[in-house]
Amino acid sequence: MHSIGLQTSNASYFCERFESSGHLGVEQREYLRSIAAQFNTDLCFLKGDLLPQEIRVLAMDMDSTLINIECIDEIADFTDKKAAVAEITEATMRGEIKDFKESLRRRVALLEGVEANALESVYRERLRPNPGAAELLTGAHERGLYTLLVSGGFTFFTEKLRQELGFKQTQSNTLEIIDGKLTGKVVGDIVDGAAKAAYLDEACLRLGCTKTNSITMGDGANDLIMMNGSGISVAYQAKPVVKEKADAAFDRVGLDAAVLLIS
Repeated sequence: MHSIGLQTSNASYFCERFESSGHLGVEQREYLRSIAAQFNTDLCFLKGDLLPQEIRVLAMDMDSTLINIECIDEIADFTDKKAAVAEITEATMRGEIKDFKESLRRRVALLEGVEANALESVYRERLRPNPGAAELLTGAHERGLYTLLVSGGFTFFTEKLRQELGFKQTQSNTLEIIDGKLTGKVVGDIVDGAAKAAYLDEACLRLGCTKTNSITMGDGANDLIMMNGSGISVAYQAKPVVKEKADAAFDRVGLDAAVLLIS
């Protein structure tokens, strides 16, 4: 076991780095994390054969991972239906609603009639990158990583974040807009958990590597397929179902702590 200090953009903590050829069970990991929490510490359980220098791809979720909000919930606030939409969002992220596509369709339907300029208002007034986001992307690009933003959210926001933070590729859903208003429908195929994983696999294939050469980050149940089997999986401020399966759980450090895991 090796201990490494994590100095991030917003706070300084310690992250214990466990390297073992064996596998700790869920209960063991939860027990160790509960002890660490008493000392304001995050724990990372890294694979014993992991070679950080072989990580070539960073793939991450957007809503509540890269950024501070669930965009769809905030758009719904313009219809006074935020509570109804947020309830579905939370149940989906906790893994209680298994069909992400149906969940998204139900939520988007509640946005029918919203003025399209509400999207710009959400971006400018409510959306903020989570602590360490800019430093994470800078560090990843300095190390030559291919950066992929894969989201069950919307292209309006992923495209702006691509321009702001420099992602090499973004994949998300497109809201249908007619006569300046949302129709309550999504255009084209929906990006769900399986699609996120497929986009990561495609990126790795183009680069001549595999998913084991990636670091993945997410917070909800629909990120688990993408995270499973990656070289390092990071749960950021995540739901319990994600934390228990992730190699690293960031509850105190910023997103940029992930750079230290591949240094």
